[in-house]
Amino acid sequence: MSTTFAQRWLRPEVYPIFAAIGGAVGLCGFFCTRQLVASPGFTAAKSRRMAGILETKADFDEGKNWRDHRVRRFLRSMYGGKGHGPQIFPGLNESFGGGQH
Repeated sequence: MSTTFAQRWLRPEVYPIFAAIGGAVGLCGFFCTRQLVASPGFTAAKSRRMAGILETKADFDEGKNWRDHRVRRFLRSMYGGKGHGPQIFPGLNESFGGGQH
């Protein structure tokens, strides 16, 4: 007796797999879209590619704004006064290494 796709895969036990793979595909799509649409290093327009390497103040500011996006600014403001950047387990890092990394 053969099982159908729904009988095999649409069960509550496989929902975490769907969530993990769906989250990974979503993050990958977000990252690729952000790189292609907003990255200062990627130019699809032929007129901008013909300009070559631009080293004006505006280009440096564009790169700085690209690197310091909202999430990075938020994390920096959250951990700004403690003398270190954001950490995943700050309490664990401090107990094992005194916060040095």
